[in-house]
Amino acid sequence: MQKILALIVLIIPIYLAGLGIKWMRDAVFGVLVPELHYIWLQFLLGAIFSVLGIAFVGGYILHMEKRNNRVPKKEK
Repeated sequence: MQKILALIVLIIPIYLAGLGIKWMRDAVFGVLVPELHYIWLQFLLGAIFSVLGIAFVGGYILHMEKRNNRVPKKEK
């Protein structure tokens, strides 16, 4: 059950990151999403969605690796 819940939690940011990449691509080629009124707003939201989605998934993976002791300790 926990693995299914973790998968569901990861699907949302992955979807948002993909949507952000699509919106940025559409903004570069001049295709406007009907809900947004400005190309620059579409590109900005796409960049934010992409960065946040990728950062969330990366942080989740790093957390799981630290929990399983697969990340080496930092030396001072």
